[in-house]
Amino acid sequence: MAEAIAGGGAPVPRAGRYRWMIIALLFAATTVNYIDRTMLGLLAPVLGDELKWSENDYGNIVTAFQAAYAFGFLFMGWLIDRFGPKIGYAVAITIWTIGHVAHGFAGSVVSFMLARSILGVGEAGHFPSVVRASSEWFPQKERSYAIGWVNSATTIGVILTAPTVALFMRVLGLDWRETFIYTGAFGIVLLILWLNFYSNPRESGKVSEAELAWIEHDPPEKVERIGWSKIVTKREAWAFAAGKFLTDPVWFLMLFWLPKYFSTTYNVDLKVVLLPMIIMYLLSDVGSIVGGWVSSKLIHQGRSVNFARKVTMLGAGCCVLPLLFVSGLDNMWLAVFLIGIALAGHQAFSSTILSIPPDMFPKRAVGSVIGLGGFAGGIGGMIMAKSTGLVLDATGGNYTIIFAVCTTTYFLAVLAIHVLSPRLAPVTVEDAAASA
Repeated sequence: MAEAIAGGGAPVPRAGRYRWMIIALLFAATTVNYIDRTMLGLLAPVLGDELKWSENDYGNIVTAFQAAYAFGFLFMGWLIDRFGPKIGYAVAITIWTIGHVAHGFAGSVVSFMLARSILGVGEAGHFPSVVRASSEWFPQKERSYAIGWVNSATTIGVILTAPTVALFMRVLGLDWRETFIYTGAFGIVLLILWLNFYSNPRESGKVSEAELAWIEHDPPEKVERIGWSKIVTKREAWAFAAGKFLTDPVWFLMLFWLPKYFSTTYNVDLKVVLLPMIIMYLLSDVGSIVGGWVSSKLIHQGRSVNFARKVTMLGAGCCVLPLLFVSGLDNMWLAVFLIGIALAGHQAFSSTILSIPPDMFPKRAVGSVIGLGGFAGGIGGMIMAKSTGLVLDATGGNYTIIFAVCTTTYFLAVLAIHVLSPRLAPVTVEDAAASA
């Protein structure tokens, strides 16, 4: 069936499937990324007892990751735009794998902060690479759906962290230090796969002419690149950054504090009792895919990109509201369900907002714009991490205030995006040309 008109000419049919192999590769990469990122949060109760961490100590370790992750985005976004996703992501994988392995040699709060900082810099290259690669391999009508599938792997990584830790520590008999060291092999395998299998569509040699026509059927870009000096002056870039600043911290909170929340509130160790984690994160997977699908479907039906993206984000924000009722629940399974719905809302929002930079900027500026948004999200996450540690210490571990704040951020994010970019319009050719 004809799906698009190329340059005002003949309809271009949707064809071929090789582009979905790239999504499968990015899916696997995201899974490894999140296993490495999540392992500390899952081991936090054990490490806290062994190394005598306070809530504030753990907050400082998480804050170190957030700070490095934030500033790493600025460098990694530029690197990926400058050298392309193949080289840029290879550098990112190498750095974060070194940081992950370094956890096995840490023994103090400061050394853990250093290991988390190296991990953060490397992992900052992940989403700029994902979105840049998706913009190379998918037209606008499919892009948010494709990103939704990749984004869903974040929760697969979280789910697989517990059995991975159990395999290495309980089955193979390794301690936590050896577990960090040996799981570094995942990053090495990923690096080899990425360097061997990724390329852009025209250089791959595996894409049919019909599929290539579908991938490239969007109107051609009239400018190749927008430099940093112009990106930071564009309201469209700050619209994306504002949304990330407000919503990314909620996801980081869930990654780093959920194991501790279930341990202290319900006396449940998520390394042992996996079902709560599986339920919550499978629900979030559904949100990620459905959010991307809804946004793409609305565009297919003739709705504007502006309408499709913003309506989807508003709906996603509504799904986070059940988090208001979690704190104080005696029924753990009800809490699991409500948190799962909230996580689904976040992931639906995330899939959609990650599709916005390619809507507004040329491909060779996407990495930098994602980098700016990731920097803002990392700063927000750093503030959240430090604030959460202080609030929990001050309230004796009560999450009511924290969860209440989380539910408001999505609506504030949509409002900020709408104020800064009322139409989600592409940057003007005149402005872009002046900045090249």
